[in-house]
Amino acid sequence: MAARKSGLGRGLDALIPVERPERGFALVPLDLITPNPQQPRQHFDADTLAALAASIREVGVLQPVVLRPADAEGEYVLVAGERRCRAARLAGLDDVPAVIRDDTDDTSSLTEALVENVQREDLTPLEEAAAYRQLLEDFGLTHADIAERVGRSRSAVTNTLRLLQLPAAIQGMLERGELTAGHARPLLSVEDDAYATHIAEKVVEEGWSVRQVEEAARARHSEPQQPVVAPPKAVRPAAIIELEERLSDQLSTNVKINYGSKGGKLVIGFSSLNDLERIYRLFYGS
Repeated sequence: MAARKSGLGRGLDALIPVERPERGFALVPLDLITPNPQQPRQHFDADTLAALAASIREVGVLQPVVLRPADAEGEYVLVAGERRCRAARLAGLDDVPAVIRDDTDDTSSLTEALVENVQREDLTPLEEAAAYRQLLEDFGLTHADIAERVGRSRSAVTNTLRLLQLPAAIQGMLERGELTAGHARPLLSVEDDAYATHIAEKVVEEGWSVRQVEEAARARHSEPQQPVVAPPKAVRPAAIIELEERLSDQLSTNVKINYGSKGGKLVIGFSSLNDLERIYRLFYGS
């Protein structure tokens, strides 16, 4: 499904008009975006990315990424939003909505533009939640900061953000206006995504009330659960346990040896980069 052209992108387009290709709001091909070489985050959880990609297929990219022009003409460097770009690629999109800024742009002006966009009354609950997440992830605001700036309670901001945890199918119903935020919130407590989606479909088809949704969610929790029997723990050789203890004492840190018939691995814990450097020096003496 192609990315929606409405939502936050539409609002930011009005707030930050396009003056030239190097600045403003635009749909930018993913092939023209280069990852930020200073991105401190190197690991992106595969399951979380897959969930975001599923959401993007259903409702589109609700949060514009932030870019700056690259040295090569017509290309851009990603300032904020790498997770969205990766998920958009997984979802099969060709381009993403973006705010393009130059080095002289004031980050605070972008923050204020986004806050002003949130205060509009025609945003869907998911667009509002996406705006809050962008303020958190891209601009470093806290839940309390957002609440103060947009004139809502901290709990309201937190509860709205939780809507982004719903299964993609339910997000689609919410974005299309088939489901209200009041109907959707009780479904957050249902761990079985398939059952939560089933309830949401009943709401759409039969016009359930919020109370009916709450009762259905509670009923799911009250169903008897099959006891989970833990597998028996394998007996670890005494020699391995003793070696773990000796290494832990020698290195002044926690050491774990995972040993099997085909070999194993040695896991050495450290509390900080300085601690890691200390352990390194114990091994290599330099």
